[in-house]
Amino acid sequence: MADEAKFLNGLFAAAVEAVSPAHCLPARLPPPPPGRTVVVGFGKASAAMARVVEDHWPGPLSGVVVTRYGHGGTGTRQIAVIEASHPLPDMQCLVAADAVLAALSGLSEDDLVMCLVSGGGSALLVRPAAGITLAEKRAVTGALLRSGATIAEINTVRKHLSEIKGGRLALACQPARVVNLVISDVPGDDPAVVACGPTIGNNSAPEAARLILARYRITAPESVDRHLSTSEARTPAADHPAFSRVITTVIAGAKDALQAAAEVARAAGFDPILLGDDLEGEARLVAAEHADLARQLALTGRRAVLLSGGETNVTVAGPGRGGRNCEYLLALALALDGHPGIHALAADTDGIDGSEDNAGAIIAPDTLERARLLGLDPANMLIKNDSYSLFAALGDLVVTGPTRTNVNDFRAIMIA
Repeated sequence: MADEAKFLNGLFAAAVEAVSPAHCLPARLPPPPPGRTVVVGFGKASAAMARVVEDHWPGPLSGVVVTRYGHGGTGTRQIAVIEASHPLPDMQCLVAADAVLAALSGLSEDDLVMCLVSGGGSALLVRPAAGITLAEKRAVTGALLRSGATIAEINTVRKHLSEIKGGRLALACQPARVVNLVISDVPGDDPAVVACGPTIGNNSAPEAARLILARYRITAPESVDRHLSTSEARTPAADHPAFSRVITTVIAGAKDALQAAAEVARAAGFDPILLGDDLEGEARLVAAEHADLARQLALTGRRAVLLSGGETNVTVAGPGRGGRNCEYLLALALALDGHPGIHALAADTDGIDGSEDNAGAIIAPDTLERARLLGLDPANMLIKNDSYSLFAALGDLVVTGPTRTNVNDFRAIMIA
């Protein structure tokens, strides 16, 4: 499947390039202010975004951004870069939050805060609410990540357990002007959900977090229950004066990535079919739906590429390894059952599928056959959430390393 894999990898590369900070950020930079420009950022793209700002800004800068371990290294000169843990926070996340708050001290009305926001910031910028420890915050987050909850639900809980998320950071920016530049990794591109919207007002009540924990049968620590029953857990409302000088622009999202891939597919003689940039749902169920559509198209003899984005979820029930994209692909391969002429790639645009070292993987009509020749049981491995092990054994992982951007899942099904 060398030619098919090269084609699919080319689609993914085009998608990632289209949403890279170097491509999408320069034209969206605001004009310089009369006073200081302070840059703060959080997320897997923040270090690359900071470097682009430095390369295109006409005056002096200061500030700090936090990104995931291994996603820094962009050579910024004026903006400090802190690396920390994702998806579960560590002490470096607390260090980063303190550094961000320190960078925002002493601002005036003439100053500008440029806030560089991207996916992953929810875990990377951490300051638990009073009375909640980092270990307790990690425990709740870990349970949510395993539960099958959507990213919007997870981030709703996160921001009600924080002193810095859900618009609270905007209070620390007063009285300066704030410009949020957002690379969205969430279905629907709601900037209040990306990184939990630290500088974006919303009207979320703590009861929403309590309902989500109950829905997924998560028993929270006593400190979390106690905090969610207080008025301090409510996020600042959108009409709070702190947001009167805040401007927010989503500069890239999954739609941009899919459109770039569609152009490459069309140039190669394929009919690109966009299934949506905001798909959600259990990964294996989404895969089953896509397999049905791919089989129907294959029977017509149509040369097409099914493209989709968004963020699926996985309810973890087994002890295996693998992120949602590999889970989707293994389920897709099982549903297709070796149907001829269908190949697929699924990968996360940040270069990390879940918490592994791969972005995703590729399947072909012979994927299941090759796996069984190695003594593997694909159906059982799906039950055990062990998709990574299967694709690693086949040599079909897609490994890119950190891309330093993040608009979430990219899926392409090639029907030749």
